[in-house]
Amino acid sequence: MNPIDRYRADWESLKSYCVPDWYLDAKFGIFIHWGLYAVPAFGNEWYPRNMYQQGSPEYQHHLATWGAHKQFGYKDFIPLLTASRYNPVEWARLFRQAGARYVVPVAEHHDGFAMYDSALSRWTAARMGPKRDLVGELAAAVRDEGLVFGVSSHRAEHWWFMNGGMQFTSDVQDPRYYDFYGPASPISNQPSDLNAQPSPNTGYLQDWLARCCELVDKYQPQLFWFDWWIEQQAFEPYLREFAAYYYNRGLEWQRGVAINYKNKAFAAGTAIYDIERGQAGEILPYFWQTDTSVSTNSWGYVADQHYKTTTALVHDLADIVSKNGTLLLNIGPRPDGTIPAPEQEILLGIGHWLAVNGEAIYGTRPWQVYGEGPTQVVAGGFNDTKREEFTAQDLRFTRKGNRLYAILLGWPGSRVIIRSLGRDWSQAGAIFRISMLGIPYQLNWTLTDDSLIVEMPEVKPCAHAYTLAIELTEDCIVG
Repeated sequence: MNPIDRYRADWESLKSYCVPDWYLDAKFGIFIHWGLYAVPAFGNEWYPRNMYQQGSPEYQHHLATWGAHKQFGYKDFIPLLTASRYNPVEWARLFRQAGARYVVPVAEHHDGFAMYDSALSRWTAARMGPKRDLVGELAAAVRDEGLVFGVSSHRAEHWWFMNGGMQFTSDVQDPRYYDFYGPASPISNQPSDLNAQPSPNTGYLQDWLARCCELVDKYQPQLFWFDWWIEQQAFEPYLREFAAYYYNRGLEWQRGVAINYKNKAFAAGTAIYDIERGQAGEILPYFWQTDTSVSTNSWGYVADQHYKTTTALVHDLADIVSKNGTLLLNIGPRPDGTIPAPEQEILLGIGHWLAVNGEAIYGTRPWQVYGEGPTQVVAGGFNDTKREEFTAQDLRFTRKGNRLYAILLGWPGSRVIIRSLGRDWSQAGAIFRISMLGIPYQLNWTLTDDSLIVEMPEVKPCAHAYTLAIELTEDCIVG
């Protein structure tokens, strides 16, 4: 069999897929929601849908700010997406300084406006608005910085996304714009349940597949991120066909590639499971990903962002990695292509922490237990703001080679007691030395029957969290 045709479009064949090493080792990536929704900068990235939902805050805001929907619809934001200050080289440099190892811009969101140069639509940033291939430029810059490039597709939901505009006089009903707003599938009998929308027809599904394959061929991404709704039964054969095509293309390029999915869209073992705005409660037996944002209220740029703290995000990173996961952290640039200063500060703060502690993150694997301490995350999607703040009693473990890392999620004072390292570690010589990353000398420690006690240094080496490197004798099994 020709190696570039190794994968067939069936789940049994796709189960032979293996997660590439670069992805297992990367642990931290940057997600980018940048699109037309950044222009109104109101509500969140669902503004294009909600502005056509009569009575919604976005609907009222649109009338008051931009006028009637028939005269000024979503399409009229296109000239205002200028990208006049977009510098992909500066973006990529920032992402590298943040310690990210991969970068995933949104190629097309639910709104149907492609941020790349597509031959399948006239509604693209390459032909309208900035008239630049925004995704293509970033791909080149990201790779020049030695980072892995990926893309995301949210196209599936466009089947129904703009359907509110069919319920009253608006530009969505204008035949001149059907190829942008359409299909705007009619609301089902249960309009509050978006999973109950009518299934896409064959033409739409074929177009969806063609757009996905076009992104693969044009930009050779090593990560392809899918949003929800592709778990609808109508997509199932097209998902199999896409996965086989993409994985075979990866073999042809001799690059490891990966697909992200939510819910149960893909069969277990055929792609990488993604938890939106949430985490796992325990170590999962398979590699997984969290996608979340630096803010709690929107993925795209809005005027009133509610930002998370750098400390909270560093703690989430440590928790996710300890449980066999990776963090894809989102930012939302402005319409002119600038990244808001608070978001740059957050990224650089994470980068400063990783410059000291990255050894305990990159290339690591889970240990026997993920950690200890009183604070538990609320497992599952959309729970990222429901956990309590981590304390000085909380820590997370990772491992690499003959080193076990204990990441302390707070400063414990003069000493720390680690109860996961007790009787089983009391054999002579198991622990060779203990140090703290960023501190140039060894630490004093005592191993008792039920705990490891480590004397802390007098000076903190960094902010946010602190890593003990517990070096073991070569014949001591870490995993």
